[in-house]
Amino acid sequence: MDQVCNESAPSEFIFLAFSKLNECRFLLTGFLLITYLFTLMGNVLIIILVCLQPNLQTPMYFFLSNLSLLDICQTTTTIPEIIVHLISGTNAISYERCMMQLFFFILFIGTEPLLLAAMAYDRYVAICNPLRYNVVMNYKLCAQLVSASWFTSSLNATIHTLFTLRLPLCGINKINYFFCDIPPLLAISCGDISGNIIAMLAASPVMGIGPGMCVLLSYIHIILRVLKMHSSSGMRKAFSTCASHLTVVLLFYGSSMFQYVRPFSSYSLSKDSKIALLNNILSPLLNPLIYTLRNNDVKEALQKRMMKKILSLKR
Repeated sequence: MDQVCNESAPSEFIFLAFSKLNECRFLLTGFLLITYLFTLMGNVLIIILVCLQPNLQTPMYFFLSNLSLLDICQTTTTIPEIIVHLISGTNAISYERCMMQLFFFILFIGTEPLLLAAMAYDRYVAICNPLRYNVVMNYKLCAQLVSASWFTSSLNATIHTLFTLRLPLCGINKINYFFCDIPPLLAISCGDISGNIIAMLAASPVMGIGPGMCVLLSYIHIILRVLKMHSSSGMRKAFSTCASHLTVVLLFYGSSMFQYVRPFSSYSLSKDSKIALLNNILSPLLNPLIYTLRNNDVKEALQKRMMKKILSLKR
């Protein structure tokens, strides 16, 4: 049976989710294009500021620049392809291109919780052990944490993609989704998907639960430490350094839990495709806004760059 299924694997997939958007196709295209451009501008701006401003070349902003790079990669994996489908009206993607999109989507979406955990550890050391901060959070450790995040997620993406490549599809090529992801591909499989389920269950402690617990424990220690402070100004400063990161963490885990942690009876590919599309837009778009609007260092760096630009133009 597996042999028959593999021989009749489709050469392309058809995204059925687009066929239901004929009336608002151009409206959605404009919305996605605008949000994608704003996402690129916001995250590129943060990367440039971190590279150019000496006061931002610290572990905290090193992690932030990597998060911005991740957000750019994540949205670029799916949104341009969706825009092309909406404009052209062709809702097909080749099998090979679909598997590539799947790999990179899993890679980028899986790296984010690991990076957020590294950023939480950075804030923990900064507030709970400030005298040793520069010693503990040296460049080597920061580079190792970032490299480990990307490597672990690459391994996870490779495993899931290989398991997906083995899925017997029996020529079925219509998926009720906007892009290639694991759930819609499992839904059209005509064979045993237990290996894919086991792979997802095995990955969840490393890619989701583990990083989430690291963030939670870090902030429990941070809150306990801050509550022991006698100075109200010290408390405000400590909380302000964590506010942006904590907001991003809540946004990421809140949207992830809304998408995945629900009763099984409430799952629907039609609804979940829209939630997945919204989640793929929301976090990368809001992350740079959160860090620029709530972070004094970033705002000051942005003002300095703008002043330099204005002065150079006047000359």
